[in-house]
Amino acid sequence: MGRRADLIIVTGGIVFVVEYKIGARRLDRSSLDQVYGYGLDLKHFHETSHHLPIVPILVASEVGECPTPVIDWDVDGLARPVGLGPSQLANFIAQLVIAEDRPSIDVAHWFAGRYRPTPTIVEAAQALYGGHDVEEISRSEAGAENLTRTSDYVSQVIEGAKQDRRKIICFITGVPGSGKTLAGLNLATARQRAHSEEHAVFLSGNGPLVEVLREALALDAVARAKDAGERPSKVQEHRRASAFIQNIHHFRDEALASDQPPVEKVAIFDEAQRAWDVEQTSKFMQQKRGQRGFSMSEPEFLLSVMDRHPDWCAIICLVGGGQEINTGEAGIDEWLRAIERSFPHWDVHVSPTLQHGNAIANITQSEGLHLSTSIRSFRAEKLSDFVGHVIAGDVEKARQVQAELTHFPLLVTRDLAAARQWLRSMRRGTERAGLLASSNAARLKPHGIFVKAKIEPAKWFLAPLDDVRSSDALEDAATEFDVQGLELDWACLCWDANFRRGAGWETHQFRGSRWEQISDPSRQAYLANSYRVLMTRARQGLIVYVPRGDHEDRTRPGSFYDPVFEYLMAAGLSEL
Repeated sequence: MGRRADLIIVTGGIVFVVEYKIGARRLDRSSLDQVYGYGLDLKHFHETSHHLPIVPILVASEVGECPTPVIDWDVDGLARPVGLGPSQLANFIAQLVIAEDRPSIDVAHWFAGRYRPTPTIVEAAQALYGGHDVEEISRSEAGAENLTRTSDYVSQVIEGAKQDRRKIICFITGVPGSGKTLAGLNLATARQRAHSEEHAVFLSGNGPLVEVLREALALDAVARAKDAGERPSKVQEHRRASAFIQNIHHFRDEALASDQPPVEKVAIFDEAQRAWDVEQTSKFMQQKRGQRGFSMSEPEFLLSVMDRHPDWCAIICLVGGGQEINTGEAGIDEWLRAIERSFPHWDVHVSPTLQHGNAIANITQSEGLHLSTSIRSFRAEKLSDFVGHVIAGDVEKARQVQAELTHFPLLVTRDLAAARQWLRSMRRGTERAGLLASSNAARLKPHGIFVKAKIEPAKWFLAPLDDVRSSDALEDAATEFDVQGLELDWACLCWDANFRRGAGWETHQFRGSRWEQISDPSRQAYLANSYRVLMTRARQGLIVYVPRGDHEDRTRPGSFYDPVFEYLMAAGLSEL
């Protein structure tokens, strides 16, 4: 993953992880969090360290003797990080080994243990952009093989298209958590490294995801350059990241300004099923871009842009499902209809799981385009199943799945201050925690949750703990639009009365000064999906805050909230 501890000492039944800061005159918080992060990586991802005691130590070279630290063990056997001067290290380790008197470690067995990380999409993007292979960042061996097989298949198809001067489009599908976005980033970085003349680009309509990934890649590139003794330019690195990861709408607008082929020969579209249909695209183009008479869907227009290339090009569509939260999303059928209608000369490659009724001549099915293995959160591979049952209203099935989530805390509370305190007590090192809420959770305002106050996604996801704009400050709540495709370690979902319990789930929106029932089925589905997205953003644990309500306020009586609390308890959540 590109993270390296300076020193690991295995002795006396304890694993010591040591980070040196040369020239440092103090033990600062960020350096302590850094070595804590190394300890967490070993504890979570190094197979033979899972059950061993681990002590992270920060040594600042210019610090004299510090007070002898007292070891504070977490329940999983990872100690809170300690800071020392260089002259104290050997003696501290020797004394702790005697005091703890732990069983000895088989060092050969420990060293042979595999490191199997489960990175966030931000960490994965940084690692791939920095030159790592996808095998190095996939916890699941089957998942790594799956991702490699998909990459190999697509790469072969692209090489064939170049050789035969053909135009191709591939649709990659996958089970929830199988790493479709990771597959796209892997393809983009691999093509960029080996074939820079192709100008491979990763395109997404998810604005916050694009913003966060660009900033993360630029910051990481600057940090790597500094470590190598170079003097990097943040502006230049941000420009490089922006060429690699682009907002699909900006790509589209650039194509409107010229009828020339784009510089990119390989375009990877994330969440391709969310591209706009004809009605939504035409409305936007006429009202916002002055394109009168525009009558193409977004898939058809994007195909027409890439079709400007006189020789070859490739489009890779990453296809998800079940998380539609916007109106006007066309689905994959519109891509296939556009090909059948206007681009029959394109070669189409699909996975057998993609059902379609289109009469496309040049179509090839391949198992290599389906990611069948989940590589989701190391603690909660079944979290999406649990959330699916909760949203579907199936309490019994939800309880059955929750019983299997033994290492993933699922809690509920009526006290927001207690929820914040729980998050602070759970996050460690460089882990991130944050508050989440539905974009129409308007009556959380009395509790200090203002969903209309927009967050800065890059700051919310990447800024340090002491920055009030950071998620870790637990001040600003992110909505489904801010966090789709991104993750936190620990999350508190603040639940409002827009999604409440009656005979089943009831959907409402707050307008003016009152709640109105939503009757349109597609908008009901969007609201349900928004809660599905919000409930699956946490990698390590989730707490749900359900307000008590106020009988003197007709917009938030307890009768709106109590049934939700009771339902979540019945589904298997434990009260904090």
